[in-house]
Amino acid sequence: MAYRTRHKPKALVVVADSLVWLYGLIILIPVYYLIVTSLKTNTEIFSAPAALPTHAALDNFINAANFASLPQALINSSVITIGAELVTLGLAIPAAYGLSRTDGKIGAALERVFSAGFLIPAFAALVPTVILAVNLNLFYNPIFLVIFYPATQLPLSVVLLTQYMRSIPKELEESSMMDGANRWTVLWRIYTPLIVPGLVSVALLNFLTFWNEYLFSLSILGTDTAVRTVQVAVPALIGQQTTNYGILAAGCIISIIPVLVVYLLLQRQMENALVAGALKG
Repeated sequence: MAYRTRHKPKALVVVADSLVWLYGLIILIPVYYLIVTSLKTNTEIFSAPAALPTHAALDNFINAANFASLPQALINSSVITIGAELVTLGLAIPAAYGLSRTDGKIGAALERVFSAGFLIPAFAALVPTVILAVNLNLFYNPIFLVIFYPATQLPLSVVLLTQYMRSIPKELEESSMMDGANRWTVLWRIYTPLIVPGLVSVALLNFLTFWNEYLFSLSILGTDTAVRTVQVAVPALIGQQTTNYGILAAGCIISIIPVLVVYLLLQRQMENALVAGALKG
């Protein structure tokens, strides 16, 4: 019995490690297939789908960028995503601060109002959103998405940041205000630096949502190469009669490169946020 008890944790670690490696392998399989497909011709793709390319067809990336005007689409997506991100955080941080310091039934009711935003599916607001864009004379205008996207992510952003701010002792705020600091000073110079891991997590989630959004960007901006986003541009590589899947895969890789860059830049802060959350739990 003692032998089993002593070796049981080691067996659990082995099983856990095996499952992690299996999960990683499952994730890498489609990534590998996407990469090798982007370096092949259609003939190679259909003859040996999973094999390495005999010669790297790097011109697939050039053709994808040219055929779908991906450089302009990347710029459009970047401007819309960054603008919407700034608006979202600029509204969510003060709202979360107010909720975190509001006790009683009023605070609970306000938090439920924000949480209710999770219950509204995005497609349900499509027709009213299009009508609103037309009435504001912002149809086919990226500015409308910069204004509209924050409304879709504010509920999640406010709820998450509220939980981070509640972990900050109220005594810190009270001592700062006794020294002459006002509410805005407390928020931006004390609270905001302390919740940087949470801000990074929320910013990354918002970035992924804004960058990958397709339905509203297609409906509002259309397919004009001057204003369309990268998620609308990539499907333009699908032909009506035939499709070059190597070029299509290359276009997909180009569209996800900014996401990978942002994640790599924010990876350390994201890990710190996860560790902090685990310690609080």
